[in-house]
Amino acid sequence: MKGFFIKCFWLLILAALLTGCQKKEDGITVEAEPTPVPVTQTPEPVETTPELEEEAHEGEEQSPLTGLWVSKEEACLRPYAVMFNNISYANPQSGISEASVLYEALAEGGITRLMGIIEKPSSGRIGSVRSARHYFVSVADEYDAIFVHFGQTKYALNKIAELKVDNLSGLEAVGTTVFYRDKNVKAPHNAFASAEGIFKGRQIKDYRTEYRKDLCRHFNFYEEDTKISGEKAKTIKLGFSHYTTPFFEYKKEEGLYYRGQFGAAHLDANTKEQLAFKNIIIQLVEEANIDKNGYQTIKFENASGKGYYISNGKAQEITWEKNEAGKAMRYLDKDGKLLKINQGKTYIALYPTYRLENLSISE
Repeated sequence: MKGFFIKCFWLLILAALLTGCQKKEDGITVEAEPTPVPVTQTPEPVETTPELEEEAHEGEEQSPLTGLWVSKEEACLRPYAVMFNNISYANPQSGISEASVLYEALAEGGITRLMGIIEKPSSGRIGSVRSARHYFVSVADEYDAIFVHFGQTKYALNKIAELKVDNLSGLEAVGTTVFYRDKNVKAPHNAFASAEGIFKGRQIKDYRTEYRKDLCRHFNFYEEDTKISGEKAKTIKLGFSHYTTPFFEYKKEEGLYYRGQFGAAHLDANTKEQLAFKNIIIQLVEEANIDKNGYQTIKFENASGKGYYISNGKAQEITWEKNEAGKAMRYLDKDGKLLKINQGKTYIALYPTYRLENLSISE
């Protein structure tokens, strides 16, 4: 028994020494019992303690679109998905820089349409606003957004009815409240919405103002600005067609990608400033003609695919999954987890796989 106590005594002494000291492993000094840190392709920033985080952002929540801290009331408000005209004549658009997330996809004839997901419209001139396409309706539904458009194809009209998407249409009675015509601009490129008109239109329609409870997030956000790993990506060119090839140039000092198109900087007519984004997501999709008129369709009602996430001068491969019936679209990292992106504005291209040879991501 005495020997047992002596052994216990020395074991306790040894344990105390190990706990208070460090040990050597392969010549590297490490803590005796280091806290495990998951190894991922994308390094994560050191996070503040929950107590400090709560103090710093008391009364605030992260925007589900930008990850930036806003008031709790604002974080709960449904956004508006606005269809922007994107032919050269209609450039520069007004109010387009208000979009927290900006989508681009082919329409007919090689032109693209842009759809801005705007959290809180503020301008008296937004547009010009053009007609809806059914795949944009589907994307708007992912965000639980109120869809703002002036006209639509029959496919878009059917999709609005199928998904029961709240919308403000220029061809309905509410249109004269939401939109106005600028007589100095050639029709049909002269329909503009205003923030005041959009809010009044929502009130007339009595649409719900807050996000639905089961909203599915597209991505999560890093707590701090993070340099992702991957290939260098300073210049991006998206050859949607012979007519439309938007491009982005990375400015390291600002950590932003500046957008251009039609051979020049892409400006907002209201601010005269160039569009800039913290994040770029290229979502590769299967696209094809839907009829003899050249209207397009994207096969992503219940589908998955590949793509790229680009930020801070680097690009990495990602995947995506969409379940239209479940109103869900998720971007995933290489481990199949919900993608984390940097806080700020995001541009998303629904880019056709058959045009991959015209997609360029370079130094």
